[in-house]
Amino acid sequence: MSYGQGGPQSQWDPWKPNSQQPWNGGSGDSPDWAALAEASETRARRRRLFLIGGGVVATLAVGTAVAMAVVSASGGDEANKPTSSLPATADLPSESATAPSFAPTSAPPPLDPKEFVSSKDKDTASNSPDILFPGTQLTMGSTVYKKGPKADTTDCASAVQGTLPKVLKDNGCTRLMRVTYTKDGVAVTVGVAVFDTEAQATKAKGQADSKSIVKSLAGKGVSAFCDGAVCRSTTNSYGRYAYFTIAGFANGKDVTTKDTAVFSGGDDLAEFTFRQIRRRGEAQASAAANS
Repeated sequence: MSYGQGGPQSQWDPWKPNSQQPWNGGSGDSPDWAALAEASETRARRRRLFLIGGGVVATLAVGTAVAMAVVSASGGDEANKPTSSLPATADLPSESATAPSFAPTSAPPPLDPKEFVSSKDKDTASNSPDILFPGTQLTMGSTVYKKGPKADTTDCASAVQGTLPKVLKDNGCTRLMRVTYTKDGVAVTVGVAVFDTEAQATKAKGQADSKSIVKSLAGKGVSAFCDGAVCRSTTNSYGRYAYFTIAGFANGKDVTTKDTAVFSGGDDLAEFTFRQIRRRGEAQASAAANS
């Protein structure tokens, strides 16, 4: 059936199935081969453009994945490198790669300084009155004591009196060091007895009584003191050391409970002795830890 010139006509769309194809002049049965060829070329061109466009999108997607993987894996300056220096996809670590594992570690416990002054086997550093009581004076708070005479002997009993000679001998005292300090007419002698073990020093301290006294040490401008006069004494121990003080007036006057300067002098020297023995342990513990 044919229509007039102004009637409706079907438009051929190469992308629409079953659309009517144009024929030559609308008459006769031969197809328009030129039109068909042009339509085929149009379809081929559109298809090539589509494939090229899809390829560009795929390339951009791969490039972004590589760059993000480098930043995530390396961080830092890798993100600022040109794309030509980025590794290929095959060089990137796999997400399924197993992270390295490390055995748990812990720092060793610190060495105990007291162990190094508790037995002769570990307490091997040099020692002497000048090492234990260095310099020409010592300061405790705002008080300065002037250092006087010093003495050192392996005959412990000869440097003590009262009940102390027997206590030191029975517990194996091997050495006794003494130093005297003065301040404003007050004189204090500190004596440090050395034993092989902490147990011996502790036992000696426990056996000492009010009559266990270290002999005062005079000389180098210090007159004899606490020789027949009432004086104040202290006893203590730390590690393998037992230490004793005797404090009184340089002019031989008796000490009373009101004489706070004498009490302070004895306490200061006892405290300083404790600190020096502890520092000795700390120094040897530090040296052992760093060796």
